[in-house]
Amino acid sequence: MRWNLVVLASCLAIAGCVGTSIAERQDANVQSSLQYDSVPCDRLLAQRNRLAQQYRLPQDAKPSFSGPGVGLGPFTPDTRSKAQREVEQASGRIDAMNRSIARRECGKPGSA
Repeated sequence: MRWNLVVLASCLAIAGCVGTSIAERQDANVQSSLQYDSVPCDRLLAQRNRLAQQYRLPQDAKPSFSGPGVGLGPFTPDTRSKAQREVEQASGRIDAMNRSIARRECGKPGSA
């Protein structure tokens, strides 16, 4: 009986971390660049530049990942501020935009 309570308590503790761990939230910052392929190059470049300026990020920003310890990522709660999470989300969007820009060769003569 005691063993069942320990297992149940462990499961509940782990379930409480689902969706709020730092590893999960940082993984969500990595976005697909395909969503930006339908945006005209000039508009996409302007969006990227505006987003970088709004969050005071470089135009080549990339999402960052912290190293909470081997194997502990899914169990480490996300204690970053809302502002920091927004900045890191913007970094992921900028990176996705840059991959679309590079793939389509935006900014070069003859690009669409």
